[in-house]
Amino acid sequence: MPVRFEVRDHVARVTIDRPEVLNAVDVATERELQDIWTAIEADRDVRAVVLTGAGDRAFCAGADMKGGGGSSGLAYWAAPRPGGFGGIALRETLDVPVIARVNGHAMGGGFEMVLGCDIVVAAEEAGFALPEARVGRLPLDGGMTLLQRQVPFRQAMGILLTGRRIPAAEALRMGLVNEVVPRADLDAAVDRWLGEILACAPLSVRAIKQVVRRTAHLTAAEAQAQRLPALVEALQSEDSQEGVRAFVEKRKPVWKGR
Repeated sequence: MPVRFEVRDHVARVTIDRPEVLNAVDVATERELQDIWTAIEADRDVRAVVLTGAGDRAFCAGADMKGGGGSSGLAYWAAPRPGGFGGIALRETLDVPVIARVNGHAMGGGFEMVLGCDIVVAAEEAGFALPEARVGRLPLDGGMTLLQRQVPFRQAMGILLTGRRIPAAEALRMGLVNEVVPRADLDAAVDRWLGEILACAPLSVRAIKQVVRRTAHLTAAEAQAQRLPALVEALQSEDSQEGVRAFVEKRKPVWKGR
């Protein structure tokens, strides 16, 4: 299978497993990823996701130009891709947090997948680029629209208009990455972030992500007035009572996700 997928202890781990082509995404891999994200959305036991690539060289090198990713620019643009590249770059219906474990190059669509994640932990050797303009293409799956919302304008344009590779340390300074660590510490760093997420009430986390993701286009006052489903569910949940009780009783809360 082109993607490894497992769920254990409330964590879904999604690994693009095509290291021989730098984990580039072909048609079959894209289809597999779409199915996986749909399955995660339907599984209320999942409280966090880790997305990564197999091996040490690449997180994802983008579209596999030899495996169905080499269609014309117009044909690619017109083709339906729910959620954007890899099913995650522009996904609006996944309310659990996604951590990008960037173990190597994140290029083109791979970088767009990173932009679609919530927390990014990168190895020191990792690099990021949107090189589409260098091959006469465009970063159609979020590169042009997400990047400018996540870093200052000049920095975004410097990346988009040159296609240059951004090393992990520079990406950290830009705010594209939460943490950069030596490769040997990558899994420990990801697990630390996971532990922090899992310590929170799962419905609170869902509500926070849903509000942030679905109201970014609104003014603060308009966003505050939204009564989104995950927000209402969290406020009415048993966990909202458990959290207060645990605080008063000076113990760790036991979250039920309801």
